[in-house]
Amino acid sequence: MIDIDFDSLPDYQGLDLAHCHLIKTPAQAAAALAELGARDAIGFDTESKPTFTKGEASTGPHLVQLATDEACYLFQVGSGPSPDWLRQLLESPDIVKVGFGLDDDIKRLRSKLGIECQNVTDLAVKLRPDKRSLLGAKVAVARFFGQHMQKSKKITTTNWALPVLSDKQILYAADDAHVALRVYRHWQATRS
Repeated sequence: MIDIDFDSLPDYQGLDLAHCHLIKTPAQAAAALAELGARDAIGFDTESKPTFTKGEASTGPHLVQLATDEACYLFQVGSGPSPDWLRQLLESPDIVKVGFGLDDDIKRLRSKLGIECQNVTDLAVKLRPDKRSLLGAKVAVARFFGQHMQKSKKITTTNWALPVLSDKQILYAADDAHVALRVYRHWQATRS
């Protein structure tokens, strides 16, 4: 078990809005594909509208986040360009997709969009301190960077299916994908 006093740590400073790109048009999707497709690894996460009723099935993912070292690209499923460009990236065996707790994300992408993700590294599994527990982004940021990553329950449980996302939703979603790539880069550097 990892014991961390999060309150004693300085806040993690994630991406600013200028580096968060909400993909709305085919031209933006093409530019994002070119940028992301040129990378060896990208941060990866999805967000889905939460379900609150027992037995209610999720209709997600509603948002797919893909990050480079400098920026994050957010794709709203169902209200933007065709998901074909997502398929190219997520099914590419040449690009490592890194994130935390990706089992559900991968299942939902397969179920909703028919995307078969390849070359995925789930840091929650790879970085876990033992075989029983998983390591989340918040603990990884504290462990590797000595910082406290805020994970607002209020933002987590917002409606990710809305046609217009708030700035707080955009920043939260971007940070989830971007921090995964930062942790992955740090982990790779310390392994060599």
